[in-house]
Amino acid sequence: MSGGAVVIIGYFDGVHRGHRAVLVAGARLAEERGLAVRLLTFDPHPSVTLGRVPPPTLTTLERKRELLLRACPAAELVVRSFDRAFAALAPEAFAERVLVHELGARVVMVGDDFRFGRGRTGGMAELVALGERLGFATIGAPLVGDDEGPWSSTRIRMHVQRGEVEAAARLLGRPHLVSGVVSHGQRRGRTLGFPTCNLASVPEALPANGVYAVLVDRVDSGEARALGRGVCNLGMRPTIGDLDNPLLEAHVFDLDQELYGAHLRVHLVARLRGERRFAGLDELRRQIAQDCEDALASLAEAQPDPAARGAWS
Repeated sequence: MSGGAVVIIGYFDGVHRGHRAVLVAGARLAEERGLAVRLLTFDPHPSVTLGRVPPPTLTTLERKRELLLRACPAAELVVRSFDRAFAALAPEAFAERVLVHELGARVVMVGDDFRFGRGRTGGMAELVALGERLGFATIGAPLVGDDEGPWSSTRIRMHVQRGEVEAAARLLGRPHLVSGVVSHGQRRGRTLGFPTCNLASVPEALPANGVYAVLVDRVDSGEARALGRGVCNLGMRPTIGDLDNPLLEAHVFDLDQELYGAHLRVHLVARLRGERRFAGLDELRRQIAQDCEDALASLAEAQPDPAARGAWS
């Protein structure tokens, strides 16, 4: 790539408030120095190639791309395949081949805990020394956060796992979303008077089982548009005896259209209650009606985000 650049390196899972603070700082520095902005990220997660269990995913690569370029419109996003050959690069080779020759680095921004090169043998000190030799400056990305510590993907995953989606949203700067293609179910929601969309093969981190107030987008040809407000259940559906197959199913209010095969994004706004067993279908039906009322109250002021071009966020 020609021309010098501020290169910001990270996995950027979640593209949370901490990530966006770094992107803003990097873009400002690039403008001051007359440089381009290039974001270097990786796919798959390095743990996959290194034979370790990767952390639950907050954002798919497609969603990550969308959020990164929304936060830093002037940036060029470079996604490197984190394969065995890439993992085997020595720190010196990574700095010279990738940062300097491929990305034109004049400034490199990384987190203080950044590790790179074969066996993760390179760290901040090594990067600084390599930069001095190869002609780029190294800047540790500023840590930003709250009274509980820096905003991080690890903290967000913890909140999601516990079902604390409001807390996760504060760190993300938007609700955590899960996505998938609507699959055929057993149509039990329709018989209860609340038809649902069953999402198959959700790639993002799932919250604790329970009922959530949600905002739903539909994605067509890569473009997301707000579909409606709704309520979502994640769990084993103990009242109807399905204890083997956890399912995420969303009911979108006042919606009358065919959605089988549609790609939906479900933004988890508020946790309404945990999973419960009911005495029978009548009691379950009454509780679902109450869940819908509670969800409507939680979502009353929600509006699509103008920055999302018609989607909820």
